[in-house]
Amino acid sequence: MKNKTNSGLTVFFFFLCLVSVTSDLEADRRALIALRDGVHGRPLLWNLTAPPCTWGGVQCESGRVTALRLPGVGLSGPLPIAIGNLTKLETLSFRFNALNGPLPPDFANLTLLRYLYLQGNAFSGEIPSFLFTLPNIIRINLAQNNFSGRIPDNVNAATRLATLYLEDNQLTGPIPEIKIPLQQFNVSSNQLNGSIPDPLSGMPKNAFLGNLLCGKPLEACSVNGTGNGTETPVKGKKDKLSTGAIIGIVIACVLGLLLLFLILFCLCRRKKKEENVQSRNIEAAPVPTSSAAVAKESADVPTPVTNGAPHSSENGASKTPAVSKDLTFFVKSFGEFDLDGLLKASAEVLGKGTFGSSYKASFEHGLVVAVKRLRDVVVPEKEFREKLQVLGSISHANLVTLIAYYFSRDEKLVVFEYMSRGSLSALLHGNKGSGRSPLNWETRAGIALGAARAISYLHSRDATTSHGNIKSSNILLSETFEAKVSDYCLAPMISPTSTPNRIDGYRAPEVTDARRISQKADVYSFGVLILELLTGKSPTHQQLHEEGVDLPRWVSSITEQQTPSDVFDPELTRYQSEGNENMIRLLKIGISCTAQYPDSRPTMPEVTRLIEEVSRSPGSPAPVSD
Repeated sequence: MKNKTNSGLTVFFFFLCLVSVTSDLEADRRALIALRDGVHGRPLLWNLTAPPCTWGGVQCESGRVTALRLPGVGLSGPLPIAIGNLTKLETLSFRFNALNGPLPPDFANLTLLRYLYLQGNAFSGEIPSFLFTLPNIIRINLAQNNFSGRIPDNVNAATRLATLYLEDNQLTGPIPEIKIPLQQFNVSSNQLNGSIPDPLSGMPKNAFLGNLLCGKPLEACSVNGTGNGTETPVKGKKDKLSTGAIIGIVIACVLGLLLLFLILFCLCRRKKKEENVQSRNIEAAPVPTSSAAVAKESADVPTPVTNGAPHSSENGASKTPAVSKDLTFFVKSFGEFDLDGLLKASAEVLGKGTFGSSYKASFEHGLVVAVKRLRDVVVPEKEFREKLQVLGSISHANLVTLIAYYFSRDEKLVVFEYMSRGSLSALLHGNKGSGRSPLNWETRAGIALGAARAISYLHSRDATTSHGNIKSSNILLSETFEAKVSDYCLAPMISPTSTPNRIDGYRAPEVTDARRISQKADVYSFGVLILELLTGKSPTHQQLHEEGVDLPRWVSSITEQQTPSDVFDPELTRYQSEGNENMIRLLKIGISCTAQYPDSRPTMPEVTRLIEEVSRSPGSPAPVSD
């Protein structure tokens, strides 16, 4: 009888625990749904009919949600008050989204939280002090946000904290006296001042740069404690100046001011004479164009004094740029011209892109070049010229050659070689009934390989170099359909006009600032380009009207429900008798490049190698030489 009673109690407590776990998981589910419904941007594609532990980014242990990882998924807007109900949460990651506003106060309920990754968003307000009262917190990363105010004084309350990253914010005031043994710490690029606490003096120097801080590992603090990082000699007592010394100082100051005014007067007269000489020599040359729109847009182009084109080296390419009074040249093998001749050349609009308008300039003697008028350049002249100097040194068979550039206060021009067949975008999405030959598999695979080699070459220069604007309109084609990539490495110099529009299907989901492009973001854009090549559809094509699903998502949905060959461009399959297997292989490469998480994407050298393997397979075009 006693055994039966014990068995009954065991069963009762088992079902009681089961009901409790189920109830807690249901609470976690409601919290996740509230989060999904409360944020903006790209929707979280969670199957609400399935258990929450199967949803993307959600990890469970013992029937409870313990980790929520949603990095770079395109979330925006403020976070709702919901996450605090995930009481068993140990890891929370929203890095590289576009979330903003203050951190919700219910974060204080996450007593088991160990790892918090919120870097790369737009969170604002003061850093809440309750973050440092979480008893188990080990890592806090709030870098690259808009947090302001002082660093909370209760940092030492987080006794287990090992990593604190606060760089690239707008924090002010001094660094509090941090006594806990931090292993990683960074407050660079803020507005902090004062001395660095002694327990942090062993941190790297770059953890404090971009502030008004002093003390080890930076320069010693001044005696008056202003925190400007300069050393002031210590004097035992103040020296009193005599009346004669004061009079001497006043006289010296007056004489110095008179001398300064005299120098400024002479410089102004000299500058005025030079301007008068220039005004007599300037030949006002209107720009004859084949389009009224071009004439209107080019009306404000300056026409400085021209003394002829600079001399080129024997092989047609200068080792260092030859600077004239108008254009700065890198390559002269395309032909000689100056700014005056360029403005007089017949112009034809090629298109308007992210970085500016492009024109075809045709000279009377037969030379044809492409000119891009850059808009919204935000870097100063010195930095602009330094960056163009680097671009002028880049040379690859699949990169459009930079010929020359021009910089003035009102105008920035870049001259490239002209590609006769235009852009890949125009061939894929332009008028297909005008007698053009269809783009077959061999041509498309060759274009993909050429573009991959060019981008891989850019990435190989150093870890920070990226293209920044990969799209089909920037893949230009020669008469033999050889792909050449244009507009490379210009993104850091151009002001982003607005927050990236998610319907612009080339941008990686983690990109929130068009000027801060990583190589992994380039890989995503190139993956979209591959899908565009194979499907013939523009990345902005909306298949599902209620969401405007981008091209990678549309391809994934079709391949899951049907066969991969159903996504191919009918023009591609209509004339393709063999090589379908290689087309599917290239499609899978494109899909892998557009993985949602940057760490899941291959590198461009890996992508290039895979495309070369497809090219060497039977039924594929022979690989073009490097």
